[in-house]
Amino acid sequence: MPYFKDADDVYANLGLFVRQLAVDPEMAPALKRADTTFQMRLRQPDAMVTIRTPTDAEPAQVDLGDTTLHPEVVFQLDADTAHRFWLGQVNVAVALAKGDIRARGPVAKILKIVPLVKPGFPRYRTQLEAAGREDLLQAS
Repeated sequence: MPYFKDADDVYANLGLFVRQLAVDPEMAPALKRADTTFQMRLRQPDAMVTIRTPTDAEPAQVDLGDTTLHPEVVFQLDADTAHRFWLGQVNVAVALAKGDIRARGPVAKILKIVPLVKPGFPRYRTQLEAAGREDLLQAS
């Protein structure tokens, strides 16, 4: 059974987290270095999270669901895999090799994104704890 009951549940948890991460003053410099727009196309349940990293001219933008942004990098994965990734439980290289995560876009950009977001892992757990989502913290 999937961790999230529907797209709204994904957006209320993963989406909220990504929105907070994108505007976090500690994360902004790292995201700025990524210099891209990337999208997580999630399955089971179907949901979409699109992130335009901040630039000198524009702040970060995170769209949940339909978007007018044009992602340079697209990750396709199950929502459960995305959830476990943000908990720090997914080795991206292995997941890519096994096909659990599919990535499209410039390889250099793909490889740059993952290490830049790792400092967010403990924050996701903290957010889930604050929301009382013990069910999501039991993921393994």
